[in-house]
Amino acid sequence: MTDIQQAEYVQTIVVGGGQAGLAVGHHLSRHQMPFLMLDATQRVGDAWRNRWDSLRLFSPAAFDGLVGMPFPAGGHTFITKDQMADYLETYAASFGLPVRTGVKVDRLWREGDRFRLRAGSRFFEADNVIVAMANYQQPRTPSFADQLAPDITQLHSSQYRNPSQLQDGDALVVGAGNSGAEIAIELVRNRRTLLSGRDPGAIPFRMEGLAARLFLARLVFGVFHNVLTVDTPIGRRARGNGQAATTPLIRVKPRDLVAAGVERLPRTVGVRDGLPLLEDGRTASVRNVIWCTGYAPGFDWIDLPVFGEHGPLHQRGVVPSQPGLYFVGLHFQYALSSSMVQGVSRDAARVVQVIAAAAARTGAPQTLVAAPAGA
Repeated sequence: MTDIQQAEYVQTIVVGGGQAGLAVGHHLSRHQMPFLMLDATQRVGDAWRNRWDSLRLFSPAAFDGLVGMPFPAGGHTFITKDQMADYLETYAASFGLPVRTGVKVDRLWREGDRFRLRAGSRFFEADNVIVAMANYQQPRTPSFADQLAPDITQLHSSQYRNPSQLQDGDALVVGAGNSGAEIAIELVRNRRTLLSGRDPGAIPFRMEGLAARLFLARLVFGVFHNVLTVDTPIGRRARGNGQAATTPLIRVKPRDLVAAGVERLPRTVGVRDGLPLLEDGRTASVRNVIWCTGYAPGFDWIDLPVFGEHGPLHQRGVVPSQPGLYFVGLHFQYALSSSMVQGVSRDAARVVQVIAAAAARTGAPQTLVAAPAGA
C-alpha cells in the first residue's frame, strides 16, 4: 500500500497545539471548517510545563488570554508556567478543538494540489497546512560551547529546571534577556552568579506597580501590539533586516540584578583554557554555565522552497509561493506581539479569513471534524 493510500485526509491541518495552534483552531471552528491539529507533546500545554520550575510569564494575566476566553486570574497577576499550561488545556477542551497529541510531524511536502505530511509511520493529506509555532523550537548554543572544560556543568535554559541541577560553585548565565535575568536572580540566592550579554534595555517602570495597573501596562503592550508592526516605520526598524528585535526586560530591572548581587559581564565570545572567554579578554572562572542564548527555528522538516535568509517567506503568515501554506506564531510575523499570547489571536484570525475566503470561492465543504476518540 502506498503512502498516499495510507494517508488520512483533512481539509486543513494545523501543526502545533500551543497557543498559536489553539488560536487558529478557535477561528477555524468559528468558520465551521474541517480541520485537525497535530502536536508533538503528550498533553496540551506541555511546552509550558517543561520550562524551569519558577517561571512566571513576563506579561500580566490581562494579556495572557486567547480569543474567546480571558485568563481566569487578576489582570495584574504574573501567572506561573503551570497555570498557563492548564489554561491552554482547558481552552482546547472548552472549545472542543480536535488536538491529536503525541504526533510529531517530521516531513511536509507537496504532491500536486495537496500537501503531504508524515509523522513517523502515519501520513496525512491536506489542502491547507498552518504551521502554528514560533521560531523558537531548537535550543541554540554557541559553536564553542563544547570547548568548555568537561568538569563545567552546562545547561541550556530549555533544560534548566532549578538550582539543584548545578554543582557547587559559581555560575555564569550567558544571555541577558528576560530569561537570563530571571534565572540569574534565582541562582544568586545561593551562589555567586555572573550575567553575560548585551543590555537589552528595560521597561522604565514597575509592571506590578500602581502606575502600570492604572495605564502603563496597557500602553506598553499596546505599543508591542499596535505600534511596532510591519505597517509602521518604527516597527519596520525594530524588526530589522534580521527580524530579531529584542524584547526589553519587563519584570526584572537592571537595578534588581545589582541589588541581588548579580555581577554583569560583557558578552561571552569563546573559550580560553577551558573557561568562558569574555569580549574584553577576561575569562570567567565558573563551575556552571546556563546558556540563555535562544532557539533556532526548527523548520527543517518542511520540505518546500519557502525559506529565505531570515526564515519563511510570507506576507503576514500567507506564503504566496505555496497556496494553502500558512504560518502563525512567528517572531514579528506582523507585530512584536506576534509570538506572544497577546498577538497570536489576531494573526490567526487573518490567516483563517484568507483560508475561508478561498474555500468560499471554490465551494469547499464546511463541516467540523471531531477529534478522533482516544487520540
